[in-house]
Amino acid sequence: MRVKDLPAADRPRERLLASGAGALADRELLALLLGQGTRGSDAVDLAAQLIEHCGDLGELARSDAHRLLAVRGVGPAKAARIAAAFHLVRRAQEGPARARITSSSELATQAAPFLRGHPRERLVVIVCDPRGAVLRRALMTEGGADHTPAPIREIITTVLTSGGAAFGVAHNHPSGSLDPSEADLATTHRLAEAAETVGLRFLDHVIVTDTAWRRIPHTSAGHPESAIPSPVVPSSPNPTDTRPRRPPKRRTDP
Repeated sequence: MRVKDLPAADRPRERLLASGAGALADRELLALLLGQGTRGSDAVDLAAQLIEHCGDLGELARSDAHRLLAVRGVGPAKAARIAAAFHLVRRAQEGPARARITSSSELATQAAPFLRGHPRERLVVIVCDPRGAVLRRALMTEGGADHTPAPIREIITTVLTSGGAAFGVAHNHPSGSLDPSEADLATTHRLAEAAETVGLRFLDHVIVTDTAWRRIPHTSAGHPESAIPSPVVPSSPNPTDTRPRRPPKRRTDP
């Protein structure tokens, strides 16, 4: 069946707009770059032929435009579009060093731009590589003034499809309260369990408000913690420095 014969909701462009690029297969994403197919092959079929011609998606990304012209139906315009798209990705990867998550405060800092100042609860996932470098920041859900869904399966899928090895989540409380609800505690526990099941490292879950943040402890094989929430940490005047400060040691006179 050709793409144009599919129901509108099943077409790659409409699915991307409705569910995000992560919902599409490689050949469907490539088909959007191609724009259209050729006689006898729609854009998705042509995209599959391109990937097969190069061997895999990685080889396609490294191919120059002239190599792509060998595929029937790929002319100079299509080949140039694909080569340009992959080159933009390389330029982006060669940019400034990615932020790294090595503490709860850094997780809160990375998530804060998605959460502060919003009247509804939102949930954000921060995807990292094995060394903690941030690969992706994704807004997963937006709910009401005092709740938002926490889809465990979708969160784990987002991490895996983004090539992540570790992840943390954060959500806001528009009310300004930093006390975790029973649902927050349960979600944190379920995320830790789900991550362990598929071999991912669950970094943390934090609550972020406009003025502070608070870590929700979790219990997993690597984090045998109690369910007592961590202390409230006010936001630092310097947004890049949100480390909790230890109180000074009390001196005792001899």
